[in-house]
Amino acid sequence: MRATVQAFFHPPSSTISYVVYDRPGGAAAIVDSVLDFDGASGRLGTASADALAGFVAEQGLTVAWILETHIHADHLSAAHRLQDRLGGRIGIGARVAEVQTHFGKVFNAPLGPRRNGACFDRLFEDGEAFTVGDLDGEALHTPGHTPDSVSYRIGDALFVGDTLFMPDGGTARCDFPGGDARQMYCSLRRLLALPEETRVFVCHDYAPGGRSHAWETTVGEQRRANIHVRDGVDVESYVAMRAARDRTLSMPALIIPAVQVNVAAGRLPAPEANGAVYLKMPVNVL
Repeated sequence: MRATVQAFFHPPSSTISYVVYDRPGGAAAIVDSVLDFDGASGRLGTASADALAGFVAEQGLTVAWILETHIHADHLSAAHRLQDRLGGRIGIGARVAEVQTHFGKVFNAPLGPRRNGACFDRLFEDGEAFTVGDLDGEALHTPGHTPDSVSYRIGDALFVGDTLFMPDGGTARCDFPGGDARQMYCSLRRLLALPEETRVFVCHDYAPGGRSHAWETTVGEQRRANIHVRDGVDVESYVAMRAARDRTLSMPALIIPAVQVNVAAGRLPAPEANGAVYLKMPVNVL
């Protein structure tokens, strides 16, 4: 069944969030939502989340799922705030516990509700089925960028998170904790083995060459034209390319605040005695 997909572009992080639904007045899933955050001032905003919620209300949709493709390092998730406003269950890949454990050590913080994925409502195993109203869904474990990375096939649409970019953007980095370029290659080939007409929706687009931002492609287009993983690129070539490229990349600007919030499904730390909320800044750790 063909899914209806509405995209929302977040310019500061070049992130694309999605509302995918079966029909107006039906059921919806929200994929990779964004909470606005100014790193210089530490101020939060909800304009991006409000746009998603406004569209849901405009279409008369009931939110069944709020889905994360992985623990993002470049933006803060609005999942918890959207759940409070719209309902739905927050889902992520089952290996999120590995990421939570790693960053619990980085920030020297007790995991508490972050332990073993407990702050998420659903931890998807590879191949696990779910529904969005009349649409059939499937979670596909696609590690490589991060160990918890998962892609969601909903109807004829595939939401790939940071695993694939548009064909001229290639693929995502593999140098985060638990990342692995060989695993990434296997994940990519798995996705590109899906029917060529499958619509692919990416989580980021950096508009290489100054073109207009774009976020929808197909499996067939990726197989023919992806600059990193088109048909004919073998695993050794991919791993060598990825290692060389990753050495040139800087850390994402918001990785420190983002992971602290995202490992808790978008929840902020509890206020301290003075009523203020604080995020830690590790020095010489990352």
